[in-house]
Amino acid sequence: MEQSNIILLTVYGDDKPGVTASITEILGKYKASILDIGQADIHHSLALGILFKMDDTVQGPVLKDILFKAYEIGVKIRFTPISVERYNQWVMRQGKERYVVTILGRIITATQLSMVTAAIAELGLNIDSIKRLTGRPPLDISSIDNLRSCVELSIRGDVPDKKALSAKFMEISASQGIDISFQKDDMYRRTRRLICFDMDSTLIKTEVIDELADRAGVGKKVRKITESAMRGEIDFKESFTRRVALLKGLDESVMRDIAENLPIMDGAERLMSVLKKSGFKIAILSGGFTYFGEYLRQKFGVDYVYANNLEIEDGKLTGRYLGDIVDGKRKAELLGLIAQVENIELEQVIAVGDGANDLPMLNMAGLGIAFHAKPKVKANASQSISTIGLDGILYFLGFRDVHIDS
Repeated sequence: MEQSNIILLTVYGDDKPGVTASITEILGKYKASILDIGQADIHHSLALGILFKMDDTVQGPVLKDILFKAYEIGVKIRFTPISVERYNQWVMRQGKERYVVTILGRIITATQLSMVTAAIAELGLNIDSIKRLTGRPPLDISSIDNLRSCVELSIRGDVPDKKALSAKFMEISASQGIDISFQKDDMYRRTRRLICFDMDSTLIKTEVIDELADRAGVGKKVRKITESAMRGEIDFKESFTRRVALLKGLDESVMRDIAENLPIMDGAERLMSVLKKSGFKIAILSGGFTYFGEYLRQKFGVDYVYANNLEIEDGKLTGRYLGDIVDGKRKAELLGLIAQVENIELEQVIAVGDGANDLPMLNMAGLGIAFHAKPKVKANASQSISTIGLDGILYFLGFRDVHIDS
C-alpha cells in the first residue's frame, strides 16, 4: 500500500482560547497544507481534527513542535498516518449525495437516537456531523411547557430507495413520539424564500367555520361534515357548500368577535417573527374565510391571503359564498402563481397544512410539512410535525435557538 506524508492530527481536552491558533501556527511555519479541518465543543470539551500534508524533510520537527505545544497549552494529541489510498477514498466520497436528518421532540432519548442512527447505518450511509439546534435543557423539565429538543445529523451516501427510508423514519416517529425530517442537503434547502400556510388548525387552533356554526346553533351538523371532509371522505367543494348554507342568518358582528379572539397556534408568533426577519414571503392559502385571513395578515405582516368570501346582505350571512372555492387544487395553483410572481423556484417553497385538501400544495412545494395532521395526510406528506408547535419548522430549515432568540 502506498504511503504518504499525510497526517490526521486529533486534539482533545478542555476548550480554551488559542488552541487552534497555536497548532495552525506551527503547521504554517513548516508550510504544511491543510486538507481538512473540523472542530466540536461539547460542554467545554474540545475535539479538533486537522488533516494535513507536509514535506518528508520536516515531518520530525513538525510533530516534535506540536507535541511540545500541546503539553504547554494542556491538551492531548494523537497523530494518525493516512495512506494515499485512504485519502483518495475520502475524496471520492465527496461526490455522493448529502442529506440532513432532523430529529425533533420535547425530549430526545438515547433509544430514539439509536433507532434513527441504526436505520441510517443499515443503508451504509455515513454520518458526517451531529449538532444540537436547541438550547441545553435544564435537569428539571417537569415545569417547562414549551420544552423542545432538536438534533440535526448530516449524512452522506447513495440512498437507493428514499421512500423506504422515509417510511422507516415514519415508523420510528409513530412508535417513539418524535418527528423526523429527511431532506436532501442541496442549495434549495438553504435558500427557501416563500412559505404558504393553511389557516384553520394550522395558524390558528380552531376551525373557524365550526366557531361560526356554534354561534348559529348548528355546530354538531357542521362538525360532522368538517370531519368527513378532513378525512378526505367527501369532496371539499360539496362539504364547503353544505356547511356555509347552514350559517344562513348569522349576524356579521359574530365574525368580528371571533376574529378578535382567534386562538393563535403555539409557536406561530416566534415562527413568523423569524421568517419576516429572514426575508421570507408569507402566504395564507385557506379553505376558510378571507375575513379571518385578513385579520392574520395585519397581525403577522402576511404578504398574500387567498381564502373564501362569505356573502353578506343587510348585516347577515346569506348561506352563500362569492367567487370560486379555494379547495386543494386551487391552493396548489395559487402556490405556483405566487412563486411565479415572486420569481421563486418551487423547490424554494415551503407549504404547511393539516388536512386532506392541503396535500396538493404540500406535494407541490419543495418542502411540504403536515402539521399535527390526520394519519392519511401524514402518510402522504414528505415531512410532518406533531410533537411541538409551528416554530418546529425553523429547525427543519436549520435554524438554531442561539440565532432565533438572539
